[in-house]
Amino acid sequence: MVAVPHVRPRADADEPSGQAPVIEVADLWMRYGSTDVLTGVSFTARPGEVLALLGPNGAGKTTTIEILEGFRLRSAGHVRVLGVDPPQGDERWRARLGVVLQSWRDHGKWRVRELLAHLGSYYGPYSTPERPRPWDADELIEAVGLTPHAGKRVGQLSGGQRRRLDVAIGIVGRPDLLFLDEPTAGFDPHARREFHELVHHLSDVDDTTILLTTHDLDEAEKLADRILVLAGGSIIADGSAVELARRMSTNAEVRWSVGEERFVHATDDATRFVRDLFAQHGDDVADLEVRRASLEDTYMALVREVESGQADKAVQAFHGRAEGGQGWLEGANR
Repeated sequence: MVAVPHVRPRADADEPSGQAPVIEVADLWMRYGSTDVLTGVSFTARPGEVLALLGPNGAGKTTTIEILEGFRLRSAGHVRVLGVDPPQGDERWRARLGVVLQSWRDHGKWRVRELLAHLGSYYGPYSTPERPRPWDADELIEAVGLTPHAGKRVGQLSGGQRRRLDVAIGIVGRPDLLFLDEPTAGFDPHARREFHELVHHLSDVDDTTILLTTHDLDEAEKLADRILVLAGGSIIADGSAVELARRMSTNAEVRWSVGEERFVHATDDATRFVRDLFAQHGDDVADLEVRRASLEDTYMALVREVESGQADKAVQAFHGRAEGGQGWLEGANR
């Protein structure tokens, strides 16, 4: 995959864009038999925004995505994707969606270039001046780093190469909205970095909205403008990685040494503490580290609360800190 630099700064999650949301979900419910899997999920996504949907297994992430894609009927609630109720979406609407599943196992006898050109041909009738379709096969192959393998049969590709092809299949139609399910599974660190640059290119240059589901919290932190945590059937947290960490933890851990002695101190005002530390010890302070809660810390704390039967407590704690502290984003499930 080719590395593409960012071309515009990210907008704040609550910054009004003046554009209709790409995804609009309000009070979404899904029931299987007598079991409620989703219990009032609400969120929006704007053009060009990258959202990561996190949650433990069984939280309802796949159900939510399938409802948005139009593959599953909801029990109740309001859902609009690209301005359309998904079950009512026609072929023109579907041509504006891209999906990268965890794995594809078809098309083994096709050659890479032939397959992408063939699949791309289905998108031609839905091309617009603002978004010409499809992506040129050779340009797409270069973008996902498969140029040396363009003439190979799909069945001859390695696992990592096949995953690159999965990504190419998902974006060949130059979608307005892209669903990514564990997209970098099987990628080595270099391929992962190139994929991240491709995601930034799609969102920054093509204004593609991306909804990412992953268990890789580091990847979510690097890619997402906003992170949604789905647990217990509802969105229990909504914000950037930094915002989520700050809302769940008011304390920072400061580590330092003076001479042969090492110290650790928890404080709710790390800047003032460090300033006082240097005022007291001056240049004798060494090995200084300031650590705040990571996305992983925040995620695990929230999920533990929900799994222990204290979902309401987790949500109240999360939003209570937001309202009492920094006032970043309006609460989830609003």
